[in-house]
Amino acid sequence: MNTRSFSCFFIILYFRFIGLIHAHKLHYDEFLDHAYIELPSSSIETINVLSCGAKGDGATDDSKAFLECWKEACSSTQQVNFLVPGSKSYLLKPVTFSGPCKSQITVEILGEIIASENSADYVSNPTIWLLFHGVSNLVVQGGGTIDGRGSTWWINSCKVNKSKKCQNFPTALTFESCNNLDVTNLKIINSQQIHLTFSTCTNVVASSLTVTAPETSPNTDGVHISGSRNVTISSTNIATGDDCISIVTGSTTIHATNITCGPGHGISIGSLGEKDSIALVQDVLVDGATIIGTEAGVRIKTWEGGSGHCSDITFRNIKVKNVKNPIIIDQEYCDPAVQSCSKSQGAVIIENVLYKNISGTSATKDAITFECTESISCTGIQLENINLVDENGGKSSATCLNVKPQISGLVSPTCPSALSWSMFEAWII
Repeated sequence: MNTRSFSCFFIILYFRFIGLIHAHKLHYDEFLDHAYIELPSSSIETINVLSCGAKGDGATDDSKAFLECWKEACSSTQQVNFLVPGSKSYLLKPVTFSGPCKSQITVEILGEIIASENSADYVSNPTIWLLFHGVSNLVVQGGGTIDGRGSTWWINSCKVNKSKKCQNFPTALTFESCNNLDVTNLKIINSQQIHLTFSTCTNVVASSLTVTAPETSPNTDGVHISGSRNVTISSTNIATGDDCISIVTGSTTIHATNITCGPGHGISIGSLGEKDSIALVQDVLVDGATIIGTEAGVRIKTWEGGSGHCSDITFRNIKVKNVKNPIIIDQEYCDPAVQSCSKSQGAVIIENVLYKNISGTSATKDAITFECTESISCTGIQLENINLVDENGGKSSATCLNVKPQISGLVSPTCPSALSWSMFEAWII
């Protein structure tokens, strides 16, 4: 369509809908909906990886074809649909999809992407398999599968084989320094280590994801968030061998809603402050989660000797079943294999944490565990409407060190040192 024809098209479109507005009294938003429908399909360019030489036979290395298509997509001046067709299996070695791009790209994964199992392919960067770096306004979706084929890595983990040296393995899918990102309707399975990472990203929406690996797979976190802000995770099912969601330093305004978690290690903030580092996590909301058969429920874990802040955290509307340590804060965690453990006076400050409407069954006697340091106690801890019982129906208990939580509503179990809201009101009066 040449420039004159394109201009005529929109002039005709304009007068057409002016007539519709007068004839049918359309609202302005209805006008926009109709106008969108009439846009020419040629405004979206489809780039198919098969046209770039991908075979999709599960045996041929399709990395080069994917990169050639990405180069074309990234340099386009049109909106692009980067298509990975279904009913095929695409073998990829480590691939970096780099920005910035001129175009707005939607990566449509309909087929299966599988990882190379050859460790020699990962020598240049052993922590990366699929990486999107510096891409803004990116959508990744489609209902397809990303399979890390991690079993060959897990057997070499020091957690599985104590004779092996501890080392990092590849993350299946990493988004780094991406802004305005939408990741939806994907299956990410059997990652070599972490399944999905958002690192130094801003304005992220992740939804309708299925993330799975065997319960025995080591360090296979579901969603890992680092140094990112304004991240929303919703309507997502995670069942792995480690944290369902892990949130670490530099992350602010993180919201997780309608999460199903388990097996795994629960939903965790941390660990923070390792090797005397400074940590910051702020404004985290977990609202609506079902956690089943995990090693922890909702957890905050910080290293002794660290510093910084973990604050303004809310866990609410959560159901747990057969979960060890459903509510836990460990402010002085230490692993002698990582750093010396000397009961340092330093600690990450943990303050303003609300637990509200949490119920279910605990697989451990202590359903609530607060282990805070004597020098820097946890402050502003609130418990509201908590009902946690033993898995067999009996009473559970709470262990609370160096913390005086404020309670309101029915809270069971509770800390002996807890201050009820009615007591607090009486005190201030």
